[in-house]
Amino acid sequence: MAETIVSPGVLAIENDQSFITQQPIQAGAAIIGPTPKGKVGIPVLCTTYSDYLNKFGSTFLSGSQTYTYFTSIAAYNYFNSGGNTLLVTRVVSGSTTTDWTPATASIFSSTALTFPSSSVDLNYLFNSLSSYGSQSLNINGINLYYTGSIPPPNTPTTIYINTGSWGSAQVGDYVANTITVLNTSKSISPYDTSLQYISLSNSNPSLLLTSVNPNGIEGNSYYYISGSTPTYFTGGTNDISFTLETLSEGIIMNSTGPTGSFGTLLSGSADNFRYQITSKNITDGTFSLLIRQGNDSDISPSVIENWGPLSLDPFAANYIEKVIGNQVETILSDNGEYYIQMSGSYLNNSRCIRIKSIAKPTPNYLDNNGVYQPQFTGSIPTVLDGTFGSAKGTNIPSSAGNYYENITSNNIQGLTANAYTESISLLANKDAYKYNVLVAPGLISSHGVPSSTAITQIQTTVQERGDAIAIIDLVPYNAQIGTVTSTVSSYNTPYVATYWPWLKTLDPNTANQVWVPASTMIPSVYAFNDRVAAPWFAPAGINRGILPTVIQAERILTQGNRDTLYQSNVNPISTFPGAGIVVFGQKTLQKKKSALDRVNVRRLLIELKNYISQVADTFVFEQNDANTRSELLAIINPYLSSIQQQQGLTSFKVIMDESNNPPSVVDQNQLVGQIYLQPTRTTEFILLDFNILPTGAIFPA
Repeated sequence: MAETIVSPGVLAIENDQSFITQQPIQAGAAIIGPTPKGKVGIPVLCTTYSDYLNKFGSTFLSGSQTYTYFTSIAAYNYFNSGGNTLLVTRVVSGSTTTDWTPATASIFSSTALTFPSSSVDLNYLFNSLSSYGSQSLNINGINLYYTGSIPPPNTPTTIYINTGSWGSAQVGDYVANTITVLNTSKSISPYDTSLQYISLSNSNPSLLLTSVNPNGIEGNSYYYISGSTPTYFTGGTNDISFTLETLSEGIIMNSTGPTGSFGTLLSGSADNFRYQITSKNITDGTFSLLIRQGNDSDISPSVIENWGPLSLDPFAANYIEKVIGNQVETILSDNGEYYIQMSGSYLNNSRCIRIKSIAKPTPNYLDNNGVYQPQFTGSIPTVLDGTFGSAKGTNIPSSAGNYYENITSNNIQGLTANAYTESISLLANKDAYKYNVLVAPGLISSHGVPSSTAITQIQTTVQERGDAIAIIDLVPYNAQIGTVTSTVSSYNTPYVATYWPWLKTLDPNTANQVWVPASTMIPSVYAFNDRVAAPWFAPAGINRGILPTVIQAERILTQGNRDTLYQSNVNPISTFPGAGIVVFGQKTLQKKKSALDRVNVRRLLIELKNYISQVADTFVFEQNDANTRSELLAIINPYLSSIQQQQGLTSFKVIMDESNNPPSVVDQNQLVGQIYLQPTRTTEFILLDFNILPTGAIFPA
């Protein structure tokens, strides 16, 4: 690849003089593939297999059978072998993500006070009090009072509604409205500043309140006065307070449906959620939100996250969007390149949900005296529990898909290769995503277009990034060696390696024995190699190349088979009695004989360039003089010396002085460093001559 520097930055150049090429590295492995749940198309970092299961799930049903994707099997083996981080990108069927609406909550209800359609008996309300003077009655936060005696039928009189403290009521006052009683039925709203008209029956003087403004009456109940004994009613008119949305997408997140005993959800599972509102406090306008596992019960709740006390006041520190987050990630393209656009003001702190919308905010819920404003009290959600619903989209075919050894070019675990294109393009951004190994188990080169096109795209991605090596699969299950060697002939790059044959392993989620392509297992070999040695050691052989979870290889290779494969740069996976299944090769797909036709040297260069480039980043925009060069050399030389001591290099030399930084270079705002490396070669061929001598012969010196 041609390397140029246009904008400010660091350009790490390889000069392969055994033959050598290219750039930086950081995290662990990256995998692209289908999963039962999770964000669609968004690369997500996982740090343990449990973390992976929480974010992406394990098994799924297809055609009444339980399956596990290659993605999950690869993740399990990678972490089980010592991998630290795994960047997972979920792909789904369909050309766009518009069919993958994230699951949303039902309604978080706020309660508005309403009165029954039956009349409130004014005779009882007021005649039970004295006949003269200011008479009052409090109905769930609404103070009704009037001056004078009960009027005769059809005689206008004045009744005041006061939602604040007692005082003189004035027409149009925000907290104290005047109602003139007439023989006409109208609705009444204590927060409407206009006069309201209510009914006064001829036969039975009564006050009929048909509705109340839904924005904020304290509490979730009302009194209905019947005779001399008040009857308490809970409820009111429910309205949306706010809406949640799960981070994971697809119908697997829907838990809405019938319930069983003890509040169990028949649609609840370990992969979806339910929510619960607790600890409602009208005085300070707060509540708590619990996110529970979908398959728990009311008598044995499994709380995944507990948020609270939360507020709907945008000016409060515990405002629900600030605490939980409301960001949405959308994949967009510009000039042929994909990127993720973030919308929403607050970072998502929850691992499960985000706030989709706030329907009833309560700005400045507490006034300057620290007292709640009653018009906002009805916005506080009711104490309840609920479910998630309305999600759509599934990458599980309605009929049984093709899985394990049965995958085909048109049915790769229920998908086609076109589903991978966008995710591969997104992972080309090396500033946003760091990884050193890239795999997409299920894509098979010999399956033809579009699978071969997707694999070529993977090759281009790692070559242009220069900081990762890709592991690809050439042939499907039950292929012949001739097909393997003919397929590999179209590749020529030091950034890709391939292994064969297919392998039978234990599915960690179902305990079934299943066939998987080699790329499913090789990241675990690299992880083990790095844990017990270093990236510049060969991830192969009995010491570092054993596959402990593999039960058998598709074929037991002979020495001749291994020779044929290795001459074509295909790394054989061999079966040795007593040792098990072992990776017995470490070639890249570079055809030219050089140091870079070996995996350990490729990974050494990736490691060195990554570290040195990051160090050099801290010197960009510094003075271009001898002091800066000396400071940079003072970091690079000890680092390379440590790699040499760890058997990564035989020798090295760094030149960064006036000889390669003359005034003409400095005037172009460039600082040039030349790093010469002699990688340590591995022992791959051991020749032992057994010489039989006669009795009395003298051994050679």
